[in-house]
Amino acid sequence: MADTCGQILLGSGLTVLSHPLMYIKVLIQVGHEPLSPTLGRNLFGRQVYQLPGLFAYAKHIIKIDGKVGLFKGLGPRLCAGTIGTVVHSKVVQKCQEQGTPQVLGGSQKAVEGSLQHVVNETTKEMIARSCATIVTHPFHVITLRCMVQFIGRETKYSGVFDSIVMVYREEGILGFFAGLIPRLLGDVLSLWICNLLAHLINTYAIDDSMSHTGEIKNCSQAVTGFFASMLTYPFVLVSNLMAVNNCGLVGGLPPYASVYPTWVDCWRHLSREGNMSRGNSLFFRKLPAGKMYAIDQKRFF
Repeated sequence: MADTCGQILLGSGLTVLSHPLMYIKVLIQVGHEPLSPTLGRNLFGRQVYQLPGLFAYAKHIIKIDGKVGLFKGLGPRLCAGTIGTVVHSKVVQKCQEQGTPQVLGGSQKAVEGSLQHVVNETTKEMIARSCATIVTHPFHVITLRCMVQFIGRETKYSGVFDSIVMVYREEGILGFFAGLIPRLLGDVLSLWICNLLAHLINTYAIDDSMSHTGEIKNCSQAVTGFFASMLTYPFVLVSNLMAVNNCGLVGGLPPYASVYPTWVDCWRHLSREGNMSRGNSLFFRKLPAGKMYAIDQKRFF
């Protein structure tokens, strides 16, 4: 219990610190570009038109809503983090108590560091993460909608309880789980890619006789995690777009977004438009090829 409380406090602190970054990222993901492109230089010193980065975007939000405006949607996000930590901890504890599931090797004890051990531990972690994601997804949906309200200056989602009532009244139970499937798929794929790649690197590329082996293995885990998150980013983008799609907010309706019947339709549309990585970078944001900037609508078309 003490460990769980510590994780909640640490997670809450990190959530508060990182919230402005997520806020700006979400607005970029839905296509909101309030600032015109400017002429700058890329990493090679070449002059190119660039979109405003993290700090310019943050200054724009502060100019309109003040510094407090950078923390829209923080309440439901903190709720999601706290509940998710508790659910994840309980599920992991249950798996350890029961000693299940054992995907490889049957009832035999897996040797630590073996493929059997990695698969079994990853399976347990997958179950725990999936349970936490499903339970907390309604708060994630509310968080995203609170953020996207910035585009149309709406106040439809103003508090956690009021937002829950609003979603249920307009969309029913299914409204709380908009965008859940691509989010789950992305989480699961990212976890397996990260852990299996790290296992391959640690087994075949790192010699145990080397000095600082532990630090090197931790580094490889971090690198594979970053690589996995890059590969599965389209799932994150599609999930966030579906969470706000056709919810009555300006940022979830045309011209910002088409109304997508399913997340697959959203995926196909983004793929056709070449927008599968939109919002992935908050720095050195280059102008989309073949796109025109509409000043009045504050978006590209």
